Amino acid sequence: MAFSGALTLSDLNDFIGPSQACIKPVTQANSLGPEKDPGAAATAIQIDQNGAYYEVTQDDKDPAPAPVKKLEQAQVNLNDCLACSGCITSAESVLITLQSHTEVLTFLESNKKKLYASSIVPNSEPYKIPVISISPQTLSSLAAAIASSSTQHPTPRQVLRRIRAFCTESLGFALVFDTTFARHLVLREHIAEFQERWHAAKQESRSGVTSGSTGESAKGLPMLASACPGWICYAEKAHSEMLPFISRTKSPQQVMGTLVKNWMSVRWGKVPSEIYHVTVMPCYDKKLEASRTDFYNDVYSTRDVDCVITTGELERLMIEKSWDIMQPVPGELDDDLPTSSSGAFDPFLNVPHLNPANSANVPTINFPELLVHPGSSSGSYLHEVIAHLQASSDVPLTLHVQAIRGTDYEEYTLTKCTSKPGNGDIVFKGAKCYGFRNLQNVVRRIGRERGVRIGSGAAGKLSGRSGAGVARRLAGRKVVEDKEKKDRGYDYVEVMACPGGCVNGGGQLKPAISPSSTPRPPAMPTTDSEGYQRNWEESGVAVVSRAKSAAPVDVAQSARWGSKEWTKKVEEEYWREPFADARTQLADGLARRIYDDMCGFRDGIVREETRRRFFRTEYRAVESEVLGLAVVW
Repeated sequence: MAFSGALTLSDLNDFIGPSQACIKPVTQANSLGPEKDPGAAATAIQIDQNGAYYEVTQDDKDPAPAPVKKLEQAQVNLNDCLACSGCITSAESVLITLQSHTEVLTFLESNKKKLYASSIVPNSEPYKIPVISISPQTLSSLAAAIASSSTQHPTPRQVLRRIRAFCTESLGFALVFDTTFARHLVLREHIAEFQERWHAAKQESRSGVTSGSTGESAKGLPMLASACPGWICYAEKAHSEMLPFISRTKSPQQVMGTLVKNWMSVRWGKVPSEIYHVTVMPCYDKKLEASRTDFYNDVYSTRDVDCVITTGELERLMIEKSWDIMQPVPGELDDDLPTSSSGAFDPFLNVPHLNPANSANVPTINFPELLVHPGSSSGSYLHEVIAHLQASSDVPLTLHVQAIRGTDYEEYTLTKCTSKPGNGDIVFKGAKCYGFRNLQNVVRRIGRERGVRIGSGAAGKLSGRSGAGVARRLAGRKVVEDKEKKDRGYDYVEVMACPGGCVNGGGQLKPAISPSSTPRPPAMPTTDSEGYQRNWEESGVAVVSRAKSAAPVDVAQSARWGSKEWTKKVEEEYWREPFADARTQLADGLARRIYDDMCGFRDGIVREETRRRFFRTEYRAVESEVLGLAVVW
């Protein structure tokens, strides 16, 4: 991941406040003059009562007043602020560094030794069953990379089969899954939670009483998607007033962890700590999500997801193991739905090309592969809500889509078809919001609609001029608020921190550019995907070439965060898998079976509580205890 080199932390307190890391280093362009004692300071920095910084020359021999130079305050945009890692605690940063592809390799090597030792030495440390789950965005990124660097154009399903062969044959994983079935469970739970909030909001509207609760009982609207860990981390530490609106449903990664550690373990006769679960995600923040205490089992001292690696780290693993993902593998075009002799789908039927032989002799478990949920490549949460409302409505509903700020900020409105469209006919209003710039606008709007005071955390304010711009914004604020009062507020918002959504996550592969074949453009754009000023020459990084040629090729990674052209290619690969209603019905049947296994056949209240415990989570505000005056530089 390309991080900005403009900011450097010299000390990491337990929580980094914005005043500690958001000052760029001062550079001196003039000649330093004669060489002096390295231990002697030539200048000092002083701060006046207004917070202005001054550089004061120190010279004991000169009785004249020391010259004073006022230093220019650094301008740090939102992207630099997020790139400095100051929004996480030091404890979290340690957990993230422990989640890497080298940790995976280290564990797999030691785990192989345990397998052989357990058969010889009694009471030795038990062998853990290694399982890996791969996101569909990762498969799309790899498919786009293969298509752009060769004449092949494999589908994400073919890429999944090749990765499965690599993970089982080269790395020693017992089972390899994609996370679309877990996402299917998430969408079912998401709809259930939205219904709860929807009905509660209607009751509040009839009674005229608004609930002030901020816990699980807070069922009001709008409901905000919770699958993006970057958004969750930001909300907990900068906008805790938004937490009551965020969905409690777990993300697909964590639901997959629940299935592996709590459902598969029972079928295998194992305890959760005897399974090692790795996920491959398009986002670095997924490492932080897996490290949350909410997803830690105190009884067995294990996490639902033991290690998270990104798409780029998976590619690095294949390079280190000399595995060529461009080479086809046997059975990569075969059907993935194992059927019994009667022709029915059997999730426990052993199929060699889906489950190669593993040394642990783990019983087979099959999920329907690469389920397609129409809507967005970031999970289709908003579109699933819209589809549910259309299917359950007594009257036909018409969907209207309006682009507010390109494809990253769109509004979706459902209106009754029985009369002319208007405010009185609106049944549902939602939005798709990708990128922190759009996220800020949505947060402010929800705050005004719900009467919530918006806080300003580490990234709570956008950079801008503080003179005429403030007056202009204040003058137009009343007009905007009056308009929003007349408009219907949002009922649901699909929120993702990355511009372009999950296919453009920070851990995804970037387009490789060979200078010999692809000339560089004459001038790079001066702004990034969110409209901020960027110096691409300073922010660029180099990557290892994927080409296997005798002559080295100078391959540079595109420095732009969110190249729209490359994101579009990855998006196209994502949608190459066709939608099949029959596969969705099979997934629904397997989901009901899993619910019965995990929640039992007890009374409705106990079953409901058990389902919530497995498939929902909680959030909590994180307050900074460090003051700006207590900075340790």
